Amino acid sequence: MLPEIPESWKTVLREELVKDYFKQFSVEVQADYLVEDPPIYPPAALVFDAFKLCPFEEVRVVILGQDPYHGHGQAMGLSFSVPDGVRIPPSLRNIYKEIQSDIGAAPATNGDLTAWAKQGVLLLNSTLTVAHKQSGSHQGRGWETFTDSVIKKISDEHEHVVFLLWGAYARKKSDLIDDSKHLVLNATHPSPLSAHRGFLGCKHFSLCNNYLKLNGHKEINW
Repeated sequence: MLPEIPESWKTVLREELVKDYFKQFSVEVQADYLVEDPPIYPPAALVFDAFKLCPFEEVRVVILGQDPYHGHGQAMGLSFSVPDGVRIPPSLRNIYKEIQSDIGAAPATNGDLTAWAKQGVLLLNSTLTVAHKQSGSHQGRGWETFTDSVIKKISDEHEHVVFLLWGAYARKKSDLIDDSKHLVLNATHPSPLSAHRGFLGCKHFSLCNNYLKLNGHKEINW
């Protein structure tokens, strides 16, 4: 069974959670988890971990991904993140490479981004579940409508949040964000196929921290 959405998010998303589309696709996704043929990722208990680790009132940065990783043991409910001990995926390696180049951080030894989430970084995938080895398999079922409402709610009710939109898919979400009161940073996706075309060298991590500091927020320890 899918876990409850954490209380801080349930309060601000209450109107969304009672809509027919959300109730319908929630039942469908829970049925997929019960059947487990093919396996569904992340494990059901972790589906809403991005929200659990980063309460609504603490959001300072949003990093938007598309799908969870679709290999066994990779997805953990946080965009781009993998559990400690799992091989760091290529896109995350490029993220770490840019952080090291941008702000001089020490090389990362694992791919677990939980520490970012606990600092107010919402690591949000647009689609929160996926079938084993079937990228995009849960797109178009309702998750995108739900996560679009999350982005819109953050934009409407917060000020001075940094949105990191990497790749064409993420950049489409900029229409949901009021850039007169938030910072929206765009770049190509950190995938090895595109990172050299604008992600590497984007300096998003220093730009993010400079903006947070300028607006009285604590910087992120990347």
